[in-house]
Order: sequence, then C-alpha cells, then structure tokens
Amino acid sequence: MKQKKIPLRKCIVCQGMFPKKELIRVVRTPEEEIVIDLTGKAAGRGTYVCRQDSCLKPDAFASGKWKKVLERALNMSITQEKYDAFREKWLEMMGQ
Repeated sequence: MKQKKIPLRKCIVCQGMFPKKELIRVVRTPEEEIVIDLTGKAAGRGTYVCRQDSCLKPDAFASGKWKKVLERALNMSITQEKYDAFREKWLEMMGQ
C-alpha cells in the first residue's frame, strides 16, 4: 500500500519547509483584507508562517521585514494602516 503524501509548504519568514498542518496560514481575501486563517480553508491567496519562536516574535515586525515579505507573498501592496491592523490581530492571537 502506498504511503499518503504529506503536503509541504514554505514558511515566508525562515524559508523552511514544513507539513502544511503545522503552519499558520495568512490570507489575502478577495476583498483585499489580510486575515489569519487557522482553518486553512479561507478563500483567497494564502501564505504560511511556521510556529518557531523566531518567526512568531514581534521583533520580526519591528524590523520591517514582515511587511515586504507579506507584500511579495500575497502579490499586493499593503498600506501601513492594513499592516498595523494585521499586526495587532497577530499579536493578539499570539497572546502578547
């Protein structure tokens, strides 16, 4: 019997490959919103972030690296207001 293939996805921060179920999905919805999709089934263009501390820490936000990475991964330009709103949701989800 063949083994079932486990889908792998790349973390946009550390560039590591991980099983899809272990990652947090960030989605650009058709309404041009940026949302955190914990179910992995939201409609829109998605990208993934791993659960390593170095990728989840807010200091990655402070460096400005995240905004550029998200813009590239989601194929959109992100205004500072949208980015700040996403950052607040992210920090709230991480419990900080």
